[in-house]
Amino acid sequence: MEKTETSTSNNPGEIPMVGDHLALDLLNTEMRVGNESVDLWRSGEDVHAWLERCGLLASASIAAAEKQTLLRQARELRALARQLIEQWKNGQMGDVQPLNKFLDAYLSAPQVTSDDTGKLSLTRVAKADPVANLLGPVAEAVAQLLTDGELELVKKCAHPECILWFYDRTKSHKRRWCSMASCGNRHKAAQFRKKVGTT
Repeated sequence: MEKTETSTSNNPGEIPMVGDHLALDLLNTEMRVGNESVDLWRSGEDVHAWLERCGLLASASIAAAEKQTLLRQARELRALARQLIEQWKNGQMGDVQPLNKFLDAYLSAPQVTSDDTGKLSLTRVAKADPVANLLGPVAEAVAQLLTDGELELVKKCAHPECILWFYDRTKSHKRRWCSMASCGNRHKAAQFRKKVGTT
């Protein structure tokens, strides 16, 4: 059985960031290796590291005791997002109330801050519990995709062994692969082997 590599980095355990939308990168924290689905979130530290890669951690820290809660709630949000996005893609209206619970838990307030030069800016400061603070922007990205995203641009990789999603922002909207470097090249190689084998 051939091992499927869908990561675009040299570290096969690293979560691929090919979705071009935070909600789809959330779904891509599960991938397929061979015929098996693999959860790349094995711990709260994995979720925390993913949030950091997504640029969602400013100086936020989370206590060790809260990391299990982070893992559990992040997996719940991911399963909910997958269900809602797949239903949306199939022309069905899913139950958004569980998503609204994640959004309700994410409280923030506007705050005026100044930089070193004295220039003022308006930002939002999270006011909820640490786990809700971390997952709130992800839940908001899922809500944004469902309300403002273009349905036809939300796609799954065309490689039959890949389950990764992406938002097709290409000019022609003809993107087929999660990554040309991985699935696109594997498809080309398979097509070449078929061609050589039949001639």
